[in-house]
Amino acid sequence: MADLPGVDVAVREGRRERKRRQTRERIENEALTLFLERGFDNTTIEDITEAADVSKRSFFDYFPSKEDVVAAWQDSFASELIDAVAAQPPDASLVNVIEAAINAALHAAISDPRHLAVAVLIRDTPALRARDQLKYAKLERKLADALHARCRGDHKERFRLSVLAAAVVSMLRIGGERWNDAPQEGTSLEDFARNMFDELWGALADLGVHAQQYLSDR
Repeated sequence: MADLPGVDVAVREGRRERKRRQTRERIENEALTLFLERGFDNTTIEDITEAADVSKRSFFDYFPSKEDVVAAWQDSFASELIDAVAAQPPDASLVNVIEAAINAALHAAISDPRHLAVAVLIRDTPALRARDQLKYAKLERKLADALHARCRGDHKERFRLSVLAAAVVSMLRIGGERWNDAPQEGTSLEDFARNMFDELWGALADLGVHAQQYLSDR
């Protein structure tokens, strides 16, 4: 019986964290709804706090700025990607791991119908577009760490995986720009991603041939 108070504290702490998560999600969802309805610049923090039924102080407890609301929503893609990398079979090749993980993360992202609308919002809002590049830098680091966790190689292997992660994230950036600039009518996301991967692996293979020739000539 002496342990029951401790158990009760643990239960209360769990409820507290759940309430914080629910509040954060409510602020994020209401903010995104307003951004898409009114535009980012035309939505104030007061608009968000009123819609989410929280104080301005509560908003800043969770998000330093309006831009951070959008950035937090984007971070869900990185989380899905890292989880998907870890979930791949231990004996899978790097190529298969990356393709499967990217496809899983993309499907999770587009399961929310607001995903493409937010992408357009970012493209059309200078303040968000400038900050959007930070997303790719964070994603690159997280992907490199996830790949390294699977392979657990030395510093040379980490360098190789970091370069690979940079190439994959660059492909995602370019692919996103292509899709936003000229949506592929009649092309599924799966086919679009497959075509982007074919371009990536082909480019890396071609560059590898040139690099090997350069090294052999040195």
